[in-house]
Amino acid sequence: MNQDTAKDRLIWEAGDVRQSVDRVAVETPIAMVYNGLSHAVMMATPDDLKDFALGFSLSEGIIDSSEQFVGCDETRTEKGIELNIDITIGQFEALKQRRRSLVGRTGCGLCGVESLDQAIPQPSPIESTLQISHAALENALTTLADKQVLQQQTGAVHAAAWCEKDGKVQFIREDVGRHNALDKLLGAANKLGKTEGFVLVTSRASYEMVYKVASANIALLASVSAPTSLAIELADQCGLTLIAFTRPGRHVVYSG
Repeated sequence: MNQDTAKDRLIWEAGDVRQSVDRVAVETPIAMVYNGLSHAVMMATPDDLKDFALGFSLSEGIIDSSEQFVGCDETRTEKGIELNIDITIGQFEALKQRRRSLVGRTGCGLCGVESLDQAIPQPSPIESTLQISHAALENALTTLADKQVLQQQTGAVHAAAWCEKDGKVQFIREDVGRHNALDKLLGAANKLGKTEGFVLVTSRASYEMVYKVASANIALLASVSAPTSLAIELADQCGLTLIAFTRPGRHVVYSG
């Protein structure tokens, strides 16, 4: 399944109407199925799905390490894609227990949680002491746009980039969902053993984005847009450097 597809369009401009073909980002349902048990359906770009499965499993706390991720197979149908993920028995039993505790509950504001403690979990303090220069951040920002191939074609996707300490962008992941792009990146970074670097995202820095990065013990998250209050508070609590409004010649440090 392709990342983008051709769609006809009508363009109205200055009183004139013309027809053309546009490249549009593909969005499709992706079902996360653990040991045969359906857990979640995400609307995502159908690419880098094994990275997605691993990153989602780690950032959602379904597994604690890649050693508990046994494997992943894809089943593609007309309705979407199933990711059939195998995890170790202990983690699967914990997942089933978590799901049983939710039976009969309705109207939750955050899917998959049953209490305020679960809604705002706290990752462990970050052990890394990574520091980067302003020039490194500028270098990463300048390089990122050229690597966003799907964004250039469609204008409809977010990107998350893994950057080395000097600001060199090693690889990126793109997706119609900002959380999905980050999960894909974290999965890829885990597989490659990347630890000493930072993450640059093209979206806002929300609480969930900070939580996912901090849970991977990554010391710095830079965003091109604004942070939220909870994102700043969590970054302070776990020792993550949070930078937002990352633009050419300017960025704002909110934590770290």
